Amino acid sequence: MRYYFTVLLCVLILGVPWFATNYPDQTQSFVTAFNESTSYLASVIMHNPRSITDLHARYNAATAVDSSTYAQDLFSSSKSSNGSSTNILNASLTNPKIRILIVPGHEPDFGGTQYTAPDGTLLLERNMTVELAQDLMGFIKSNPHYQAQTTRDTSAWSQTFAQYFKDNWDAIVQWQKDSHAEMRHLVAIGSSTQTVSQVFHNAAPLNVALRLYGITKWANENFMDLVIHIHFNDFAGHRDGVPGKYTGFAIYVPAKQYDNSTTTKIIAETVFKRLSKYNPISNLPGESTGIVDEPDLIAIGANNTADAASMLIEYGYIYEPQFLNPDTRSLAIKDLAFQTYLGLQDFFDPTLSEQLARPYDTLILPYNWKGTFSSKKLSSPDVYALQTALLLDGTYPPSGFGKNDCPRSGTLGPCTKNAINAFQTKHGIVGETGTVGAKTLDVLNSQFGIKTL
Repeated sequence: MRYYFTVLLCVLILGVPWFATNYPDQTQSFVTAFNESTSYLASVIMHNPRSITDLHARYNAATAVDSSTYAQDLFSSSKSSNGSSTNILNASLTNPKIRILIVPGHEPDFGGTQYTAPDGTLLLERNMTVELAQDLMGFIKSNPHYQAQTTRDTSAWSQTFAQYFKDNWDAIVQWQKDSHAEMRHLVAIGSSTQTVSQVFHNAAPLNVALRLYGITKWANENFMDLVIHIHFNDFAGHRDGVPGKYTGFAIYVPAKQYDNSTTTKIIAETVFKRLSKYNPISNLPGESTGIVDEPDLIAIGANNTADAASMLIEYGYIYEPQFLNPDTRSLAIKDLAFQTYLGLQDFFDPTLSEQLARPYDTLILPYNWKGTFSSKKLSSPDVYALQTALLLDGTYPPSGFGKNDCPRSGTLGPCTKNAINAFQTKHGIVGETGTVGAKTLDVLNSQFGIKTL
């Protein structure tokens, strides 16, 4: 073996100068290609996508340590340089909790859609996303198998992310460039494909886009398992103060060519199943499947940047009636957070999920209706709970209509009146057509009301 190495070394020493002298053009091309390959290899990004098996194993092994202490130990050890902290890795092995990052869409003081409600309230998507994120955080923190944090509140980035952006801006810019270069190379050599988004997305300003890359970079360095981006949708083709023609939610997941795609899709499917029980699926072309493969959204790993399972949930359109009505807005948002949490539990621990979902898998029920009401006398929470109960009863939306036609709005309109009629027919109630009278009220409270001992 030593003889072969000696011969090879002699060939290189003697042959390379000869080749360079006799074939200068070819030598220059070889050197250029070699340098480009070396440069590419030096910038290759290490990927560590989360597997379904790993997530289930660590969830089942997680210990019930105090979440605040664990958070302090975990995140105080994070590095702000290009590397990853050994302390974090050790902590993840010692306390194998599922690490979740919740990202309220847009920036504390910039971005997102807005809409003026009938009562004059200016709804800002960037604030609504924080409200839903805080509700979701509350549910997640109740489970000792999880460790979760969020990126911001309505006024500022969290201290962790404000400091990370400040200390690592140049590294984020370079990492974004390297990620683009790696993806272009993989496509060029046929190791990956580049698909086209089926839905138009507004381009983010450069600094906003880089902060999104920074969030993903931080999530990789801090071994996040799941990242959930929270948004509310809008449709540009409507006048101010006039709702658009599209409604419903959609979940965006990484395109199939990305390493975090498979795990994300499996989790998204369980979340989708929960959300779609009570809420309409988006009827925007390109979103009507409910779960959308997306190659271009930075938030969920464009250019194969994300190791964590990463999804972006559009929880509905900002002008939908349940959000416009101040008496139902927070009810709707909190229930969306609860359905999301149940969906996560369906993936990690279906048995616990079923326990949490009893007696109803919604926060709106049980509900006690205390008085009869008609179109002239109604409470929005009463109607919202009624619509939820009728949905579980199978009589809402009424026959021939879908959830996009007849959402849970808190308004006693034609959809709800037709559903009341169907409910009364189903349960043998006569003499109260179109209204919730005493007989209808008794059946509602018996089936969906708060039980007292």
